[in-house]
Amino acid sequence: MAKNNKIIIPEARAGLNQLKAKVMKSKGYNVNEEKPDDVKYEIANELGIPLSKDYNGKLTSEQAGKIGGPIGGNMVKEMIRMAQEQMLKK
Repeated sequence: MAKNNKIIIPEARAGLNQLKAKVMKSKGYNVNEEKPDDVKYEIANELGIPLSKDYNGKLTSEQAGKIGGPIGGNMVKEMIRMAQEQMLKK
């Protein structure tokens, strides 16, 4: 599956991958730290969504959202928590 999402600062990719692995592990998922994106297959399997490592053009946007939503949503919640913690320290 091609990576279509672009981050503004490419050097931040490693940090984002670490955050994804940390957050999804805390939610009880089995995450390979070398390939944290693979957690989406575990989520898809839980939801009964046929996600493959190849072409997924037949997935509906609803199905894709059900897979990616928990990942991105939990990452955003953790980033907000971290920012609030930093603000309290100042």
